[in-house]
Amino acid sequence: MLQFKDKALAQQDKAVLNRFERSLNNGGENMEERVQLEKTFKPQWVWAIALGSAIGWGAFILPAEWLGKAGPIGAVIGLIIGALLMMVIAVSYGVLIEKYPVSGGEFAYAYIGFGRNHAFICGWFLTLGYICIVALNASALALLGKFMLPSLTNIGLLYEIGGWQVYLGEVVIATAALLIFAYFNIKGASISGSLQYIFCIILVAGVFLLTLSMLLSPSSDLSNLQPFFKPEIPALTGIIAIIAIAPWAYVGFDNIPQAAEEFNFPPKKAFMLIIYSLIVACILYSFMIIATAVAMPWQNLVAGKPIWGTGDVISDTLGAFGVLLLAISLCMGVFTGLNGFYVSSSRLLFAMGRAKVVPKAFSRLHPKHGTPYIGVLFTCALCLFAPWFGRPVLLWIVDMSATGVTIAYFYTCYTAYKLFSWTEAADGRMVSPGKKLVALIGALSGLSFLGLLLVPASPSALGAPSLIALIVWAVLGLAFYLYKRKEYNQIPKSTLDYYILGNTETNGTEDKTDSQVSIKIDA
Repeated sequence: MLQFKDKALAQQDKAVLNRFERSLNNGGENMEERVQLEKTFKPQWVWAIALGSAIGWGAFILPAEWLGKAGPIGAVIGLIIGALLMMVIAVSYGVLIEKYPVSGGEFAYAYIGFGRNHAFICGWFLTLGYICIVALNASALALLGKFMLPSLTNIGLLYEIGGWQVYLGEVVIATAALLIFAYFNIKGASISGSLQYIFCIILVAGVFLLTLSMLLSPSSDLSNLQPFFKPEIPALTGIIAIIAIAPWAYVGFDNIPQAAEEFNFPPKKAFMLIIYSLIVACILYSFMIIATAVAMPWQNLVAGKPIWGTGDVISDTLGAFGVLLLAISLCMGVFTGLNGFYVSSSRLLFAMGRAKVVPKAFSRLHPKHGTPYIGVLFTCALCLFAPWFGRPVLLWIVDMSATGVTIAYFYTCYTAYKLFSWTEAADGRMVSPGKKLVALIGALSGLSFLGLLLVPASPSALGAPSLIALIVWAVLGLAFYLYKRKEYNQIPKSTLDYYILGNTETNGTEDKTDSQVSIKIDA
């Protein structure tokens, strides 16, 4: 065995040998050089991407709806339990981010644990989820305009769809937001990361000040929180209905692995960044529910079926000051959501393009800014159609896209589960019964969330429009896969390992049928 005196030289020679081996496995042909992203993301930027993506328009638009499902305390308990379950799932994310700090996140994890076909399934549904949330955040600005500046937003009535009147003014507002944040993301990770952090600080300060103002207002009363749970249903039923939305409510912490390749800090810090983002997100959601419920008896608010319950009670209680504070906070939530999911969708498409799952063009980097600009432009182009369909149609699609997030949670947790062993294993896997148990609980939680969405008897089952949209997307995915299948499956495994994971060893091998994967960890 050769003894290398210089460690750097040893690593360099090993990289050369690995490239030579991959070339041999590829039939002696030179494979394409793997495009990589620069390491520019700071820890506070990554935390802000996770938090800002989780706290979008929903924290300000939906509290009245959540009150109607479970009551104020029931909704808060449901969100707390949901956050704790997300933290369990986050353990698996932390393990995999540390071991495989590459763009693609769940797409790469599904590949490691289950092979290329499952990676495609995971990436396909997750892409839809990310893009839909970008579109919905843009439409939330139009909703804010309808509430605050109807004379500007409600200009040029075009048509009505799903009971929603679509105006040219709201289309222009949403379109402008999509284009502006696409521009920021193309300009560079430093710009988008810095803006995300600033927006998040303003968001947190705004929610705290808004909630404190509502609690201290002479017209507010804590007795308005009673009854704590929705009287018409068992308390547990209402809490479960809120828990079921946790994958959607907290989606955003999973944006962290999408940017893992760009960390300028040790990947092992990612886990605590996820935990911090989930804690703050849970607090902000709970505060907005309390701020909405203390203004008047919450049952009266829900019974009135307001267009925007939170906006109405804050306007009546705090006047112009409250409306301004709410508008600023909502805008920060929307801006961070737009920016964060532009980052994640473009990185996911970049990783899939690099693996040749989708057209190779998605793996191109901007010649000047070094960003995956094709993914940004693609996301923007699709989302520009969204404002023309009206908000109800978008809500159907986003409800459906929550299934993509839960699918990704399952793949991530079960892959982490396979990385560990209960006892000493012959294949050399790491022995960690605690982490293996947590990963198993996370995988079961992912399946439970999926069941709550898809089982008809569930209190949070998807409606018929959302199910139809889900079927359409699945059929489109199947058609695209059949079109790309031959090219995709002809890529040698060693080459695909290199494209997806870089110089990181997969420590896993697909069998000859490419249908099973055994994972071996070098302890």
